[in-house]
Amino acid sequence: MHYGAIKTNDIANGIGVRTSLFVSGCTNQCPRCFQPETWAFDYGTPFTQETIDFILDSLAPSHIQGLSLLGGEPMEPANQAGLLPLVQSVKARYPQKTIWCYTGFTLEQLQTQAPHPRCDGTDALLSYLDVLVDGRFVEALKDIRLRFRGSSNQRLIDVPATLSKGEVVLWNG
Repeated sequence: MHYGAIKTNDIANGIGVRTSLFVSGCTNQCPRCFQPETWAFDYGTPFTQETIDFILDSLAPSHIQGLSLLGGEPMEPANQAGLLPLVQSVKARYPQKTIWCYTGFTLEQLQTQAPHPRCDGTDALLSYLDVLVDGRFVEALKDIRLRFRGSSNQRLIDVPATLSKGEVVLWNG
């Protein structure tokens, strides 16, 4: 797995001040994507244990509310495998911090037994998320008044409540 950027003290991609990881690789390739350079799976820097350690250290200050995963596409199977150890480490060290994930896939696509994007690690990765912002960016549905998303088809999903209830529960924070 590679990543394009890590932003510490990010205020745009979830509640509060966050660390945001922009992974590389995306097969969705939404028209008018704000980071098309991240579509290539080998774009940027290799994701290593040192990267995980840097992210964990960046989350230590009490004013940092959590981690946001963006892309590229975090839910590409190759990226899920790389992200699972990260989110496990974050929740073990900082259980009070939230993890948000932005994906062009829908939750239903991630939960359907289909060849892509669901893989062996999908359920485990979802279980560590607090909020999933799902759905492709659609230029015709762009609305700059929306919180934490670019187009009105995208949903902010409360993942723990959704997994518990067995149906989509929207985040209303």
